[in-house]
Amino acid sequence: MRILIIDDEESMRHMLSLILKKEGYDVVCADNAKQALNVLAKQEFGFILCDIKMPEMDGLEFLKSLLAPCPLPLSPVVIMMSAYGTIDTAIECMKLGAYDYISKPFKSDEIILTLKKAEERERLRRENLRLKHSIAREYNFENIITKSKEMLDVFNLIKKVCDYDTTVLITGESGTGKELVARAIHYSGARKDKPFIAVNCGAIPHALIESELFGHIKGAFTDAIKTKAGLFEEADKGTLFLDEIGELPADMQVKLLRVLQEGEVRKVGDTKSIKIDVRVISATTKNLLEEIKKGSFREDLFYRLNVVEIHLPSLRERQDDIPILADYFLKRHCMKFSKNISMIDKDAMDLLLSYKWQGNVRELENVIERAVILEDTDVITPNSLPFLKQTPDTRHQTLDKAMLSIKKAEESIEKELIKKALDMTSGNKTHAAKLLEISHRALLYKIKEYGL
Repeated sequence: MRILIIDDEESMRHMLSLILKKEGYDVVCADNAKQALNVLAKQEFGFILCDIKMPEMDGLEFLKSLLAPCPLPLSPVVIMMSAYGTIDTAIECMKLGAYDYISKPFKSDEIILTLKKAEERERLRRENLRLKHSIAREYNFENIITKSKEMLDVFNLIKKVCDYDTTVLITGESGTGKELVARAIHYSGARKDKPFIAVNCGAIPHALIESELFGHIKGAFTDAIKTKAGLFEEADKGTLFLDEIGELPADMQVKLLRVLQEGEVRKVGDTKSIKIDVRVISATTKNLLEEIKKGSFREDLFYRLNVVEIHLPSLRERQDDIPILADYFLKRHCMKFSKNISMIDKDAMDLLLSYKWQGNVRELENVIERAVILEDTDVITPNSLPFLKQTPDTRHQTLDKAMLSIKKAEESIEKELIKKALDMTSGNKTHAAKLLEISHRALLYKIKEYGL
């Protein structure tokens, strides 16, 4: 790691050089701030140790010259030093972008510890930036696998709306990739470096949803032992994705409408509102216009959320995508599980193409993942997909056995669907509940009821 020392005292430069070289640092010295700026124009440094009180240009002026025009990810970490400093001076240094402030005289251990802490912070910051860039690449809409006209039209809409703050409503069946599209909008737009927060409105208990979305202050209710920020506040400057917006209770619909209109939230139990800057993207599997007719969804909220609608077609409506999606999931899960499966044979692909994908892309991925785990050869065949062999004829046999009792037929079909979902997810009840579009608690109850 290369360090630049800036100090007008030769003894200080010499002492610091000895300490830091002993620790393995590559050290360069400058006896004034202007010389340091010239050195920085020619070489890159990870850290700078800079004195504050210097002739011509002091440390604070140096900080302003160094950090003001330089983007944060490229800036070196600056640690200021002074024998004449005060708390106000330290605060001013921090405001100008310095990482830390050390009072002279200091012990050698103190400067080494400060540098080690700064190194760790830099490592975490760079890792965070790397992960953000990786996520942005992963969720770029161009990485969504498709060749269908319907999905290409979706891409065109994403391009048009991603840089604007307008609300977007994503509609489509469960498993079509609504959250994936929401992330693609966020990570393709101007807010990509800010938070993306996703919440399923149907998964939060009614009593807790206001606190989850808007936060609460200490003492607002029995379990409020400390003040907590809500999801809107956590998503400030970024995007909040409200999945299954059609499940939002009526009283919360009114409060959400106010947030969208006013651009501010009020914590539960608080008397003051907080300004927020959040882009809202919502999604639903329900027909909200039908819900409005039933009186279970507010019309004014619908029009606030539905400035731009993006409808995702079901996998049944874009069958041409099944082979390329299946191949993509095969490669992905072979890498994940270190399996060497080269292809899906024609008969297996025909089976995939003939199947009615009620769970859409999510169900297809689950099927391929399970096949990869269980397959011992290097080819996926129909034998690798036994759970897809339950043809319509098999299902009719189930109904025949139930005779003419609608209740028994419903129970029989429900039991078979639960067994199939558990089989597809290798017994993972959380994933199975998502495929079945019921709550985890309801699934546990039905498993017990049917003795599965």
